Amino acid sequence: MLRIKLVFWIGLVVLTGLWLAAAPGVFAASGVFALRVFMLQYSGLLAIAMMSVAMILSLRLRWPESWLDGMDKIYRLHKWLGIGGLVLSVTHWLWVEGPKWAVGWGMVERPERGPRPPIEDPVAAFLANYRGTAEGLGEWGFYAAIALIAVALLRVVPYGIFRKLHRLLAPIYLVLAFHTVVLTDFSYWTQPVGVVLAVLLVAGSYAAIISILGRIGAGKHIAGKITELTRFPGVHSLEKLITLEPDWPGHKPGQFAFVTSDPREGAHPYTIASAWNPESRRIKFVTKALGDYTSNLGQRLQVGQDVTVEGPYGCFTFEDDRPVQIWIGGGIGITPFIGAMQARAEQGRDADKVIHLFHSTTEVDESALDRIRADATAAGVTLHLVIASRDGHLTGEKIRATVPDWREASIWFCGPEEFGHAVRKDLVTHGIPPTRFHQELFQMR
Repeated sequence: MLRIKLVFWIGLVVLTGLWLAAAPGVFAASGVFALRVFMLQYSGLLAIAMMSVAMILSLRLRWPESWLDGMDKIYRLHKWLGIGGLVLSVTHWLWVEGPKWAVGWGMVERPERGPRPPIEDPVAAFLANYRGTAEGLGEWGFYAAIALIAVALLRVVPYGIFRKLHRLLAPIYLVLAFHTVVLTDFSYWTQPVGVVLAVLLVAGSYAAIISILGRIGAGKHIAGKITELTRFPGVHSLEKLITLEPDWPGHKPGQFAFVTSDPREGAHPYTIASAWNPESRRIKFVTKALGDYTSNLGQRLQVGQDVTVEGPYGCFTFEDDRPVQIWIGGGIGITPFIGAMQARAEQGRDADKVIHLFHSTTEVDESALDRIRADATAAGVTLHLVIASRDGHLTGEKIRATVPDWREASIWFCGPEEFGHAVRKDLVTHGIPPTRFHQELFQMR
């Protein structure tokens, strides 16, 4: 989380600094309308910059993962950029309309406009011909973007519909990019702020075109076939075993992939719950009935069905130099640890590392728990099963009381986000460095 927070705020500060270098006149602006000229440029610059970076991140590029600590963190940054773009777009709109309202309410007087000086630069003159078009398109693009971002944040529609609506942001972005190119102060383009803006617009437009063409992640799609389905009714979960074509590059324990079983529904992200064996080429996912789509997977899927798997993604891979690791799986958050235990048992990874696995659950399926017990035994992992109705809720205090050498451990958490925050707060308060607490933010919407 710290890395993406730094990227967000440092990016904001850097862009602000570059803009101030290009528009020092803002400090001498006198009156609402004089300030309005500068604030329109500033708010518009930040809004389109955030939208551009969000579009780039939507491509699911692998190279930023190591910088930002995983695709789950990239999606969280994508969400924050969407919120930031929303707030700044509204601010931009208020600077457009607010001074007009103030004039109408008699709060300020509109300054007298003199004749505009002739535009000598031919490129600037060309762009000026499209000001009216850019303003009109920008206004309607703003309204559409506001509606679609609100739908994404409020989660008021099923995922399948959301996915289709969210893709409409790509053409809307291109409209807003045109609005930006035409209406940005022409003097900016020859300064560092203009260079940065141009790079972001080009990269964002490329990402938007890839999205419109439906080619996001296309180079990482691997065909597969469902070979086994196992239901665990006690925990409302379904285990899917898929045999992949030879092109799958392999995966590390704890990574995840996007799986498409119905092209109309699109890809859904699931944590991989198995170790990789290139000879069998089988990969396992365990899904819990949590939403409109996953609740009906048992009826939609069948053995022999063709699927597409895209990945692998993620940096939740248990790689560190700590002698002790504490794994915490809340509910369906146990899945990355299942894969890690299988890899440890089959491949002998980190055989000298002491591992404690806490599995906290409110629901019980003895068949599923027997599998987890067997995996833990085979991997040499100490399993601590916490059933809420019997043992109460798992807390940081209980973890510290159970694991004598907890101060030497790294923590790997997957489960409900608030649960993770509570455990992290306790352990950090008692001396665990925040960098040793790894939490998967498995929320892609």
